Amino acid sequence: MRKPSSSSPRSAVHATFCIERTYPASAGQVFKALTDPIAKAKWHTGGNGYTVLAREMDVRPGGREHVKGRWETGVVATFDAIYHDVVADERIVYAYEMHLDARKISVSLATFELKAAGTGTRLVITEQGVFLDGYDDAGSRERGTNWLLDALGKSLN
Repeated sequence: MRKPSSSSPRSAVHATFCIERTYPASAGQVFKALTDPIAKAKWHTGGNGYTVLAREMDVRPGGREHVKGRWETGVVATFDAIYHDVVADERIVYAYEMHLDARKISVSLATFELKAAGTGTRLVITEQGVFLDGYDDAGSRERGTNWLLDALGKSLN
């Protein structure tokens, strides 16, 4: 993670992606991994060079999630979400902001849908985001989400 520039002109660049994974676990197990703070902390990490500084989670309509961490470069990343729709074992919808240091870099709407797939569960994630004021995501949000979904899969085994 590089430090963002604060001199960029105002802009809004929109992006949407959809990712699917099928896990050999029940919808209840996948839902728990997404919504239980202890279960989520096992897989929702920043990877090498990232240290979690704060983590709070309350998954219910109107509930919030806050994760803050520091990269080895010194950049602090902050994720602040509000949950809008939570249907146990079926769906989660939340909106979130991302900050790098004090700079807001994006606002997104994320939908997680859990669907039966044989004896397992197919997870479909659709994210609609807006990247702000010159922040060039260059696909890193989608790559990071793929990496997290791989980690989720490992945590379910």
